[in-house]
Amino acid sequence: MTVIERFEGDYAVIEIDGVMSEIKREQLPGNASEGDVIEDSGSGWRVNTEATKQRRAAVRRKLDRLIRKKND
Repeated sequence: MTVIERFEGDYAVIEIDGVMSEIKREQLPGNASEGDVIEDSGSGWRVNTEATKQRRAAVRRKLDRLIRKKND
């Protein structure tokens, strides 16, 4: 899985299966944002909206569990 971790100037810092790398921001679609799951479609990068939605929901569930645990 490839995830956009952050943007630094003209570059996107991405994580590919636990390894950090950089690509030019211009290689990504204009709607790409931090936390998005992206895929190389062969003709360029694209945002996988379904995988991004699932990943964000999983992170939200973990955060909710941590908050509940802290308040117990």
